[in-house]
Amino acid sequence: MLSMIAISILPLVFRDQYPVFTAFDYVSTIAFIVDYIIRWSTADLLLKRGFKSFLIYPFTPMAIIDLLSILPGLNVLDRSFKLFRLTRIFRLFRVLRIFRYSHKIESFLSILKKQKDVLLSVLVLAIVYIFITAIIMFNVEPVINPATGQPTFKTFFDALYWSTTTLTTVGYGDIVPVTTAGRIVSMLSALFGVAIIALPSGVITGAYLGQLKKERHVKDNDDNDDEDDGDE
Repeated sequence: MLSMIAISILPLVFRDQYPVFTAFDYVSTIAFIVDYIIRWSTADLLLKRGFKSFLIYPFTPMAIIDLLSILPGLNVLDRSFKLFRLTRIFRLFRVLRIFRYSHKIESFLSILKKQKDVLLSVLVLAIVYIFITAIIMFNVEPVINPATGQPTFKTFFDALYWSTTTLTTVGYGDIVPVTTAGRIVSMLSALFGVAIIALPSGVITGAYLGQLKKERHVKDNDDNDDEDDGDE
């Protein structure tokens, strides 16, 4: 299935569509459909809710991802599905199927779930700061930019875009403040952005190391139990 996922998204990295890509679509789409049907028919093994499992499964997150990853291939199997030509970008959902086959990714997702309160707090803080900074910059930069002969921020969305790229310390340089006040706000935003990015990184790293130690401890205990059974 990992190989199917890889070959199914390969056409997205090419501008031209080659005949071999159509063959890839046929094979991968059929494989994904069969996989979806098998998982649905055995849903009770995972959900353990009896008949309700078959009704609940299509609405589970991974089942929705599976279905969205199948949609782009329906146009290959039957040309009457012309609508699904617009869903080519849904191929990217096939990458998310990798989560099902990687234990490390599952561990990482479990860490995000455990630390969701802290991460959501950081996200809210970042969004609020971006919005406030954008308002400040939109009002202190009404002057005409000498380089372009136009206002630095034509719309408030331009200010939001600038604030976001500055907070994340990316700073593409396509929009830059020209006033002293704007540059001061820009410097403060960049410094604050370093702290915003560092905080969740530290939380995730600490939790991930704790998870690895826990898994290693469990594995060592299992190995010791096996040795004890062997001695007996």
